[in-house]
Amino acid sequence: MASVTDLVSSQLGPEGIQAISDRLGIDPATAQQAVAGALPLLTGALARNASQPEGAAALHNAVSRDHDGSLLDQAAGFLGMGDTGPGAAILGHIFGGSTHHASTGLSQATGLDAGKAGQLLAMLAPLVLSALGRLNRQKGLDSGGLADVLGSSHAQSGGGIGGMLTQIFDRDGDGSAMDEIAGMGGDLLGGLFGKR
Repeated sequence: MASVTDLVSSQLGPEGIQAISDRLGIDPATAQQAVAGALPLLTGALARNASQPEGAAALHNAVSRDHDGSLLDQAAGFLGMGDTGPGAAILGHIFGGSTHHASTGLSQATGLDAGKAGQLLAMLAPLVLSALGRLNRQKGLDSGGLADVLGSSHAQSGGGIGGMLTQIFDRDGDGSAMDEIAGMGGDLLGGLFGKR
């Protein structure tokens, strides 16, 4: 099964990369490199949240209800609109109070300034959820299956992103983000995806 990052990357294509390049005022090669860093960061953070049963259930409910995958088919047009409002809200729930740290980490990894790194994460977050929604619909996944898809996507992204995620989420400095994630998963995803 294609990873979430592969699915989003394939749907972006040259037009999506050009839209990101135009929106952020960077050259396409830099945009491509930045996307290659941003997608694993997003899927890795979602995988960490979904590693807790309540987080996985909340995410599954959200993608089942609100993300059917159709946004992927118009990725370049969506990115060209430049409306990062929905993406910014999603980031707040994926990263919690650590969204700034995520932007800074991506900035350090890619050379983008932190503001543009944050914009890029907000642009890509809805597409990542759309990819999850498409896989969820095509494969008939339950919450555990969705967590497995995210886990395998995260594993394919390599160790560098994992270290960045630990830095972002390890609020108490104990070298492990899991205690923070355990407290976050239900609250963050439930706040975003739960009630209507």
